[in-house]
Amino acid sequence: MMRSLTQYLAMIVLVCTIGMVLSTVRASAENDDLYSLRNLITSFEDSLINSQDLAFFLATHNYDAVPRGNHVDLNLNGKVYRLFPNGDAPGLCNIKS
Repeated sequence: MMRSLTQYLAMIVLVCTIGMVLSTVRASAENDDLYSLRNLITSFEDSLINSQDLAFFLATHNYDAVPRGNHVDLNLNGKVYRLFPNGDAPGLCNIKS
């Protein structure tokens, strides 16, 4: 009986540990993707870029980007970010989550 209880508790600890590790890996991948996006948009400058051009640029870099009026909706790992072309400011756009 005691051995069975110990094994049961060990299994619970193992499952919880695996769950925490997987969630950490997912969060890390999301941060890496956001870092890559920021790196991309700060590597170029175009003061005349509009939301259509920005969405096209992002789509050519394999991002799920859709122009919506004066901004672009970008779906990154299930989270939608709004990107606003920033004119003369450094980079191509500003990101709002």
